[in-house]
Amino acid sequence: MANVKNFQMLIDGEWVPASDGGTFDSTNPANGEIWSRIPEATAEDVDRAVRAAHRAFLSGPWADMVPSARGRCLRKLGDLLAEKSEELGRTESVDTGKMLKETRWQAKYIAEFFHFYAGCADKISGETLPIDKPDMFAFTRREPLGVVAAVVPWNSQLFLVAVKIGPALAAGNTVVLKASEHASAAMLEFGALIEAAGFPPGVVNIVTGHGEPCGRVLTSHPLVARISFTGGPGAAKHVLYNSAENFAEVSLELGGKSPFIVFDDADIDSAVNGSIAGIFGATGQSCVAGSRLYLHENIADAFLEKMTALARQIKIGDPLAEETQMGPLCTTGQLAHIEREVAHAQSEGGKLLCGGKRPDGLAGTYYEPTIIDCPRQDLRIVDTELFGPVLSVQRFRTEDEVIELANDTKHGLAAGIFTRNGARQMRMAKAIRAGIVWINTYRVVSPIAEFGGVKGSGYGRESGFQAMYDYTRPKTVWVNTSDEPMANPFVMR
Repeated sequence: MANVKNFQMLIDGEWVPASDGGTFDSTNPANGEIWSRIPEATAEDVDRAVRAAHRAFLSGPWADMVPSARGRCLRKLGDLLAEKSEELGRTESVDTGKMLKETRWQAKYIAEFFHFYAGCADKISGETLPIDKPDMFAFTRREPLGVVAAVVPWNSQLFLVAVKIGPALAAGNTVVLKASEHASAAMLEFGALIEAAGFPPGVVNIVTGHGEPCGRVLTSHPLVARISFTGGPGAAKHVLYNSAENFAEVSLELGGKSPFIVFDDADIDSAVNGSIAGIFGATGQSCVAGSRLYLHENIADAFLEKMTALARQIKIGDPLAEETQMGPLCTTGQLAHIEREVAHAQSEGGKLLCGGKRPDGLAGTYYEPTIIDCPRQDLRIVDTELFGPVLSVQRFRTEDEVIELANDTKHGLAAGIFTRNGARQMRMAKAIRAGIVWINTYRVVSPIAEFGGVKGSGYGRESGFQAMYDYTRPKTVWVNTSDEPMANPFVMR
C-alpha cells in the first residue's frame, strides 16, 4: 500500500480532498492490485463545484471573454494534451487495463477535437428574420446555457470529455465533470492541463464518486442547465428522474449491440479484419462494439474459419507491453457478467467456436476472445450488451432478412456493412436503425462527424459543428424602428 497514489478533485481552481476525507480505491485490472486512492465526493463537494461553475459563468474573466479568446484556451488545451499523451495514456492503461499503445495514441488524437472546437468558438451565429410586421426588425442571438454536468464512463474517457466539454466551453458554458468511479485517475490528471491552458477558476471542475450521492446531486442540482451523460441505461433512468428537479436539457449516449453485416460479395479479408477490430479492439469494451455478426450463408464457413484462426492468435497480456494485442477487462463485475452470459448462451444452444474462458497464467480480469455461433435470434446473448470480447454469429440468406435481424434489437447505436455493391450500401445505410453506419470500415471517428444513438442507445448527438448549437439556446430580439409612438392598446385598428 506504500506505493498507492493519492488523487484530489478540482473544484473552483483548487485541488481538494473530499470534505469528509472519504476515499475509495482503484484497482489495476492487469494484476488485481490497488494502485490509487480517489476522493469520494460528498453532496457538499458537488454543490460547491456547481456553484463555482455558476459564478464563473455569470461573472469574472470567463463571462467577459470573447469567443476567440475561449478558442485560444481550447487550442492550448489540445496542444498540452498531445504533449502529455504518453503520461495520460499510461495512467489510463494502469487504471482501466486498456493497452498503452491505444490510450496514448487516442490521447494524442483527441487533441484534434479540442483544436476543432477552438476554431468553432467564434463561428456561432444567430440570424435575421424576414418578419411580417412593418417597422420591426427581429433577430436571434445564440447564448450559452450555463452550467453543464458532464457524466463520463471509464472507457474512452478522454475522448468523451473532449466531445462534451469542447463544444460546451467553446460556446461559453462552464462545466462540472463527473469521472467514473471505476477509473477516475486519468480524468484527474487531465484536470492539471485545464489549469495550464489558462481557463479561469471554476470554468471546469472535476468531481469523483459514486452515483449516490455524487451523481444524484450533480444531475438534480438546480443550477445545472444541461446534462450530457454517457453510460448504461440503468444509470440513465436515474439521470432522467433527477433532471425532473431542475428541468435541465439532457442528452444520453448509452450502450449498443451493434450489427456487423457481411454480404457474399464483400472483401472477406477486409471484413474479417474489421470484425476483429470491432469486437476485440479495446477488449470489446466499447459502446459501438460490433458484437452481432451476420454472415451471408455463402461465405459464413470460410469467414469463420479465418476469423477464429486470427482470434486464437491474439496476444493477451500486460496492457503496458508493446507486444500485447488485448488487455484485461476493467472490473471483476464485467468478468462475472460475461461468464454467466456465455454459459447461458451455451445452455440455449449456442456453439462455442473459440474462447469462452479465462486464459491460463494471468492473474488479472482477463477473458479470451470468444465467438459463439447462435442458431436463433432469440438467444439472450444476441441482444444483451456484454461490454467484453464476445461475439455472437448468425447466418442470413437475403437482404430483407438481415435488415429484419439487425433491427430486431432494443439498441441502435452503430452498424457495420461490408459489401461491394454500391446500391446495396445506400439501401442498407437507410434501412438500418442506428445513429452511425460504417460501410466497408468500422470504429472510425472524427471531430467533424456527429455520433449518437436511437432507441435504447439514447438520444442527442455529440461531436461535429452542430454540437455547438446544442450547448446554446436562441434568444429572439425585437426592435421597433419607427419614430412613431406605440398605439393605444385599447383602440383596435
